[in-house]
Amino acid sequence: MLSKVIKEIKQFAENTGLYEKKILLMFSGGKDSSLALYIMKKAGLDVSALTFFHKWSWREPMLWAMDFTKKLGVEHYLVDITEGLIKDSVGKKGPICIHCKKVMLRNAYWFAKINSFDILAKGDNANDKIIGALLDQWKGDIRLSEIPRIGIPIFRPLIKYTAEEVEKLAKEARIRPYRMYEYGRRRQWREGCPLQYIDKFEIIKREYLDLAYEVNYEISKLARKYKVRMSVRVPSLELMCYGCNEKILKEAEEIIRRFRNVTSWKNQE
Repeated sequence: MLSKVIKEIKQFAENTGLYEKKILLMFSGGKDSSLALYIMKKAGLDVSALTFFHKWSWREPMLWAMDFTKKLGVEHYLVDITEGLIKDSVGKKGPICIHCKKVMLRNAYWFAKINSFDILAKGDNANDKIIGALLDQWKGDIRLSEIPRIGIPIFRPLIKYTAEEVEKLAKEARIRPYRMYEYGRRRQWREGCPLQYIDKFEIIKREYLDLAYEVNYEISKLARKYKVRMSVRVPSLELMCYGCNEKILKEAEEIIRRFRNVTSWKNQE
C-alpha cells in the first residue's frame, strides 16, 4: 500500500507542479506528520520540516523527531514559540490548543515567507476536522488548497486516507514515534503536549502551564513503566487512565497527592 501511495503523490506532484516548489512541513514528530514527511521525501519532493516547541514541550519525542529527520536526510528547523504562546493564551479561556494552533500557523506562514518556501504542508488525515471545511469550501483537489486562507497554499498528502489507513501505512514504513504514554486524544491515541490537559473551560493561568508539565511528566514515567495511558487534568488534578488496574491507580494517586499538597500550600501563601 505504501508504494502505491508514494506513486500517487508523485503523479499528483507532476500534475500540480510541486516538483518546482519548496515545501515546508509543519512537523510535530507524531505518526501523521512523520508519515507525511516520509512519503514526500520518498516521492522526491523538495521538503523541509518545521517543529515548534515551547518551555513545556516533551523533550523525548523531540529528540526522536530530530533523529528521524536526520535519517531521512531532511533539513529540520526548530522554532521556540514560548513567548507567543504565553502572550496569546494566559488570561484567556481554554482550550489552550486553540490558541497554540493560531500561534503555530501564524509563525509557520512568516517562517515560510521569510525563508522562500512556496507551500506549507500538514499531516492531516481524513478523520481530522479540517476535512469538512475542505469539502465545503474548496472546489479543486483537497490535497492542495488555500484552506485556511492565510496567504500560502497548504499541501495535505494524507487527507484522503483515514486514520486507520494512516496507521497501516506508518507500520509499513516502520515509523514508531516516541510515546510518552499520555491518555491522548481520540481513538487513534494521539499524543501532543502536556498543556492540552489544562481543563478546557478554565481561564488559563501561567502557573497552570508549569503544573500541567510537572505532574504529567511524573505520571508519564509511571505510565511507561506499566505500558498504560495516563494523564492528569489541571488544575483539577483529575486522573485519566486507560488500562489501569488498582495497583497502578494507587501509585498514580500517590503522585497526584504530592502535587495536590504543593498546590494547596502555594494557595495559602
